Amino acid sequence: MDLMDFDRTGLYFDEPVSDEVQGLIAEAGRQYGSAVAEALLHKAYFLAPEALMVLVALYRFYFYQHRLEDALIVADRALAIVGRRLGFPDEWTRLHPDFLGQAVLRSMGLLRFYLSVLKASGYINLRLGRMEQGRAQIEKLVELDSHDRFGGQALLAVIVAAVADRIEEVA
Repeated sequence: MDLMDFDRTGLYFDEPVSDEVQGLIAEAGRQYGSAVAEALLHKAYFLAPEALMVLVALYRFYFYQHRLEDALIVADRALAIVGRRLGFPDEWTRLHPDFLGQAVLRSMGLLRFYLSVLKASGYINLRLGRMEQGRAQIEKLVELDSHDRFGGQALLAVIVAAVADRIEEVA
C-alpha cells in the first residue's frame, strides 16, 4: 500500500460543506490577522463541527498565529473525528499497522489526513516542550508509515539526537 497514491481518493477539501460555511472560511481568509477572522472560523465550526475543511482552517489560523495550544486542541479533535470514520480505536496509542488495511478500504485520503494530523500533533507537542508525548506520536507515525512517506523517520532522528545531546550535557 502506497500512502501517497492519490488516484481515486477524495481529499478533506472535497467533502461538501454548506455555502454559508464556505463563505465564512473565505471571509476569515480575507480578514486574516484580525479578531474578526477567528470569530468567523468559530461560527463555521459551530455550523459544521465535523467538517474537515473547517478544522483545517481553524488549525492553520492558530498555528500561523503561534497559538500552538489552540492548534493542538483542533488537531486532537481532527484525530478523533477521522479516527472514528476510519474505525480506529479512540486513542491513537492503541493503533497498530493491522488497522491500516481496513482504513484504506474506507478512504485512503482520510488515512493520509489522519497520519498528517498525527505528525502535526507530535510536532506541536515537541514545540511545546512535551518531548515524551511528541516523540510517542512520531514513533507511532513511523510504526504506521513503513515506507516513511510522511518523513517521520527524519523527525524521529532529530528527536533522538536532541535527547542524546541533553544527556551528554548533563553528564
